Amino acid sequence: MRPHILLTLSLLLAAGLPAQTKKVVVLGQTDEIVREWDAVSDKVKVVRVTPETVKEEIADAHGFVGNIKPELVKAGKKLEWAQTTSAGVEKVLHLSGSNALRDSDIVLTNNQIVQGPEIADHAMAMLLALTREIPKWLRLQQEGKWQGQPRNLFELNGKTAVVVGVGGIGNQIAVRAWAHGMTVIGVDPEDIPFSPFISKVVKPDQLDDVLPEADVVLMSAPHTPKTHRMIGPAQFDLMKKGSWFICVSRGGTYDLDALVKALDSEKLAGAGVDVTDPEPLPEGHALWQFKNAIVTPHIAGRSDMDRGRMLGTVKENIRRFGEGLPLLNVVDKRAGY
Repeated sequence: MRPHILLTLSLLLAAGLPAQTKKVVVLGQTDEIVREWDAVSDKVKVVRVTPETVKEEIADAHGFVGNIKPELVKAGKKLEWAQTTSAGVEKVLHLSGSNALRDSDIVLTNNQIVQGPEIADHAMAMLLALTREIPKWLRLQQEGKWQGQPRNLFELNGKTAVVVGVGGIGNQIAVRAWAHGMTVIGVDPEDIPFSPFISKVVKPDQLDDVLPEADVVLMSAPHTPKTHRMIGPAQFDLMKKGSWFICVSRGGTYDLDALVKALDSEKLAGAGVDVTDPEPLPEGHALWQFKNAIVTPHIAGRSDMDRGRMLGTVKENIRRFGEGLPLLNVVDKRAGY
């Protein structure tokens, strides 16, 4: 055996690692979770790191779990794979900053689809609250007033929903909208398989063609250079007077000032947003003043079930990485999703 191979084997054995073991460093998780992940395969060594130790530990790591920064991409000379625990990857791809990760050979995986059920529930909860004027009744309840004679209550059955972004989350929104009797039109750059819940799917360059049909526009597209503020002044103008707008993906996908104008002019009957740009929504921002707007603080993906699914996906990918199997949820770094 050649001397350099013997030296490599000696170093690995001295470190207590088998020759085929891959090192995966994890940032932002507990010791208990890291121990659980470390036990999924004898071909991985999972190491918990802190912001202070990550740069040193990533130098000889093969995998990374967390939100990887450009300096860590450069420090990880052996890095083959990076896993983010969120669905959105715009922060780690640095759309407006460094392209170190995007332009590298590092495979990026995310947690797409995992939070689909709760985000879809949240989107429909906002829509139902607006169409049934729930915020109004809650205000009257706090005042101890029984005040009937509703004038602005709407039935979803028979209405049309345009779902922008028919991926893991958008598909589940479509199912829920269809279950309420709505006709669903999808907008997506991909060729979407047939779904009995969606009447048709058009490409993003046809968005303006279908907006006039929408009683509600539900934004569930990821934030990429191509989707940046894709719902702007012209798109709000194309929507029906008295329609609704819901966004549960990323604040950068719509123009916040244009939304405020559409509400102020009463073009829209109401809006529900879980995400804004900037975020958090600044104190005193005009959007706070509208009684027909529901603003939640980017919590649509939270539930009693989401963390278990998120951690489970990462755990499975660690096992697959160690065993040399195809990874789940591989991101197209150029497309941004």
